[in-house]
Amino acid sequence: MTPQELTNDAIDLLKQLIETQSFSSEEDQTALHIEAWFKRYDIDYKRTQNNVWALNKYFDASKPTLLLNSHHDTVKPNSAYTKDPFKAIVEEGKLYGLGSNDAGGCLVSLIATFTYFYNTKDLKYNLVIVASAEEESSGPNGLNSMLPIIPKVDVAIVGEPTLMNLAVAEKGLVVFDAVVAGTPSHAAHPNDNNAIYNTINVLQWFKDFKFEKGSEALGDVKLTVTQVNAGSQHNVVPGHVDLVIDVRVNDAYTNAEIAEILQAQSPCTSIKPRSLRLNSSSIPMDHDLVKAGVAMGRTTYGSPTLSDQAVLSCPSLKLGPGDSTRSHSADEFIYLNEIEEGIELYIELLKRVIL
Repeated sequence: MTPQELTNDAIDLLKQLIETQSFSSEEDQTALHIEAWFKRYDIDYKRTQNNVWALNKYFDASKPTLLLNSHHDTVKPNSAYTKDPFKAIVEEGKLYGLGSNDAGGCLVSLIATFTYFYNTKDLKYNLVIVASAEEESSGPNGLNSMLPIIPKVDVAIVGEPTLMNLAVAEKGLVVFDAVVAGTPSHAAHPNDNNAIYNTINVLQWFKDFKFEKGSEALGDVKLTVTQVNAGSQHNVVPGHVDLVIDVRVNDAYTNAEIAEILQAQSPCTSIKPRSLRLNSSSIPMDHDLVKAGVAMGRTTYGSPTLSDQAVLSCPSLKLGPGDSTRSHSADEFIYLNEIEEGIELYIELLKRVIL
């Protein structure tokens, strides 16, 4: 089949995905559409929960393995939509619909690319594709659950909208729950240990705090207090204030190191990470995938947004059609020519690396 034939089929598949609700952990029906693609192209595939995956026909365990991954779950549509989020609408070269840009365009482009190479013999890399679930919720039954099931992955391309430029690094994420303690009391009585007033200095500390190590690709670690909660009655001074701190981690630190630093230095009564598993990720600039992409005229950058790269321990490249700024927006869309270009560039990139 030609890239153009694959492109036409990929756009049709994306329209089907848009018109099928697939909120995180509810992707069973979109998985059926993806299965139908593999059946139509006579590709031997497997389904594990709502993850649909396949190996190239001439898989050779002695060769390294390249993972192609993107997700078919979506967030829920926001209230600002003016178009039906579950209707695939084409207007002026744009395909509108929930999940069109994040990450349906990437997913169908990678599926088409995998299909293009599926029957090719003597590849330098094995290919494994995973159309994964629960990316938007970082759920337990997404790509992370597939890593013990699929063959060991040596390098990965994760499909997210990057305008087909090369995101060679991605920030990790640690969310902390912190407590600032004080003495509970009646509001009418003196209290020199008011937890809310104690929080003023704590918030200033977080506002001023800087992690020392920067990153060429990802810049500085970004720490943001995102939630403050305290009190239940107007006449009661609460005994504690609860804070939530969002930390976007560069590749100069592990998540465990970030937690160790904040637990040792922050002026909170207690501070605990919810999880340490969403680490930063990167790929060496001298990797064949990066060199091939640069030779094709694509630019490189570090991404501040989180993806399924965070659950991978191998080098990984984030790359896909569409624009990250459209993700989770009202009247989400992707240009049809972005999908066509995405498939062409994916195929050309892999030709330079795996043939």
